[in-house]
Amino acid sequence: MKKIIVACGSGVATSQTVASKIKKLLDERKVKAEVEAVDIKSIRTYIKQADVYVAITKPKETYPIPVVDGIAFLTGIGMERELQKLIDAVTKK
Repeated sequence: MKKIIVACGSGVATSQTVASKIKKLLDERKVKAEVEAVDIKSIRTYIKQADVYVAITKPKETYPIPVVDGIAFLTGIGMERELQKLIDAVTKK
């Protein structure tokens, strides 16, 4: 199963909120993926096992997997576009 990580400063509040919303949206669309909230300090460890990274803060480096804007899931602005990027990334073969 594809894995999505959502990272914020502590891995508790904002990332949990966004991860829950993403999981609900994916379930509604019958897209199977594991969604996990993590803290930004551990991103290098988690990125190795992830298929998509949902960034709450602007990444300071590049990663070998697709990066999706997590703020869109908090504000709703551009959310459908970012959700489609996420779906495309986890459904590609």
